[in-house]
Order: sequence, then structure tokens, then C-alpha cells
Amino acid sequence: MSQKVLVAGTGISGIAAAKLLLSKGGEVVLYDGNEKLDPEELKKKFDEGATITFVLGELKKTDLLGVELAILSPGIPTDAPFVEMIRETGIPIWGEMQLAYHCAKGRMAAITGTNGKTTTTSMLTEILMDEKKNPTISVGGMLDSIGGNIRVGGPETTDETVTVAEVSSFMLETMTDFHPNVSAILNITPDHLDRHKTMECYIETKESITKNQKEGDVCVLNYEDPVLREFG
Repeated sequence: MSQKVLVAGTGISGIAAAKLLLSKGGEVVLYDGNEKLDPEELKKKFDEGATITFVLGELKKTDLLGVELAILSPGIPTDAPFVEMIRETGIPIWGEMQLAYHCAKGRMAAITGTNGKTTTTSMLTEILMDEKKNPTISVGGMLDSIGGNIRVGGPETTDETVTVAEVSSFMLETMTDFHPNVSAILNITPDHLDRHKTMECYIETKESITKNQKEGDVCVLNYEDPVLREFG
């Protein structure tokens, strides 16, 4: 991935995404709207000589010169003004999970739902470990667990790896060709409506985990959930 990529967000997962891109030979523009951050402190998080530029405060169109891809941390609303500006330039916008998916090998089980994602992800991982199938909890050489979500990351994947990924609705907003071999939607109840605006949009976002699945893939739905029963 030897291209120039903007990474928006300097939290743990944003730093991890930047490190992944650098490890793949990319050039990174690391952006955060908080102009009070210290670029020297951010620089310490990376190897000396890393091909990375820091932009803090207002993002300008000139900062996007040469940028071929933008990566958003899940906490950043997709309708934020700077995201709209990126979209207007025609630069593709991915979430961190989309990036991790492109860097992963092997098979994937992806779990979403309003409640129970972390527990189910952890249980499935333990089951697969008992079966000696060498799973990773997440993908792409990054690992962090924030706010109840097991995020993109973990050991390097191989063709034999089974990846178990917990996927939030925020992550699903920026998925394009994300294609799990097995998906599961545990339940859907009102949540994050300040972000998704309507329940219909929230439901559609959750159900989009299946949009690239094909014949031969598996989708597991909770029959006791009336929304998912209708979807099924």
C-alpha cells in the first residue's frame, strides 16, 4: 500500500492504523482537529524517520494534495465538515476496520448487534482456540479495546487464520467491500440515534454487515428479535 493516506484521529486506534500503513510502505498524514495536541509528543509514538506529517486544528484542501485514501476512526461522524470536504475531493473514505480487512488473510467471522458483541466475540474466540484453529481477535497488525469494542488489530493473519471481529455500527458506516464468511447480528434496539439520526438508519447500518455476503456464506440472526426476524 505504497500511497499517501490521511488518517483522521490520534487516539490508540488512529495511531495503530497509521503504524499499519507505514509498515506497508505508505506515507501518512495524521490529522486531529484538536490544535492543542503536541506534534512532538505524537512523533514519539512512531519510529524515527517515519514518513508521516502531522496536521492539527483545521484541515485544509492543500493538506490533501497527493492523498489517495482517507481513514476515519470510528468515533468521527461521517457528516463532520472536514469529512464532507474530503468527500468533495473524491478521495475514498474508509474506516479502520475496512483498512484492516484489506490487510487481513484467512477467513472471518464478524459479529454486530446493539448488546452482547464483546461477550459473543470472546466466547467464539475461546471456542475456536479449543478447536485449535489459531484465531485472532481482530485483524491487520493492530490491537486495542476501547469503549467495549474489540477493535481492528491483533497478530498477523495467514491463509489459515480464523479472524473473529467485533463490528460496531460506526465501523459499518464506512464499509465498502467488507465480506465476512460468517456474520452474526445479535439484536437491534435503539442506540446511537444521536449519530444515526433515525432508527431506520441504525437498523439499515447494522444489517449492512451482510451486504457483500454470497451464496455459501452464513448469516446468523436472532429469531427472538422482531427486527431481525423480519430481516431474515
